[in-house]
Amino acid sequence: MSATHKRIMLKLSGEMLGKNGFGGVDEEAIEHVSSEISKVADAGYEVAVVIGGGNFFRGTLASRFGIERAAADYMGMLATCINGLALQAVLENKFKTYTRVLTAIKMTELAEEYIRRKAIKHLEKKRVVIFVGGTGNPLFTTDTAASLRALEVNATIILKGTKVDGIYDKDPALHDDAKKYQNLSYLDVISKKLNVMDATAITMCMEANMPIKVFNLATKSSILRVLSDPDFGTLVS
Repeated sequence: MSATHKRIMLKLSGEMLGKNGFGGVDEEAIEHVSSEISKVADAGYEVAVVIGGGNFFRGTLASRFGIERAAADYMGMLATCINGLALQAVLENKFKTYTRVLTAIKMTELAEEYIRRKAIKHLEKKRVVIFVGGTGNPLFTTDTAASLRALEVNATIILKGTKVDGIYDKDPALHDDAKKYQNLSYLDVISKKLNVMDATAITMCMEANMPIKVFNLATKSSILRVLSDPDFGTLVS
């Protein structure tokens, strides 16, 4: 286990659980993500997870249907709850990894209400803690929720799992000459508009000196590797 990082925050977009990004939860995708989380939990790390809901609902598309931003964001929060419960089920039933789902929106029949001290206690007991419902407020992204929860539970790093192997100056899927960054400052990310996390999340991390590592979650044992290999992914610090 890394001597530097004992308690980690894993940020997942909802698209990581969907097939080709959308269409709900894909069996192969969620099993892969669950396997990676299980490996790092078995290695002794304390693992917190914040998950998005874009595979079910994207608030940015809601304006097409005449849905106001706040209502769309609440719909997105509910989508994160579906993903969190699905992730919990696969982690526990297939990989025998103990979890707790903590929600920022009250739904007592399905998940525990988020309480900071309770979340920390679960982490100390080596349970994977899955935070859903975003921050509980509209107009904030799940990136901001990940930064907020990481700071609240005293995580030492945010790991953002994506489908590319780091941060590039342009979309590598569209541009053959895209340049990958190995290290970036928080101000670089904001000034270059690199779309890693939203500006609010980056600013929170900058003020607290919380490092962010962006990496390709699709590779085998990727979370363990990103914690041990400084050249794997892109570090924002």
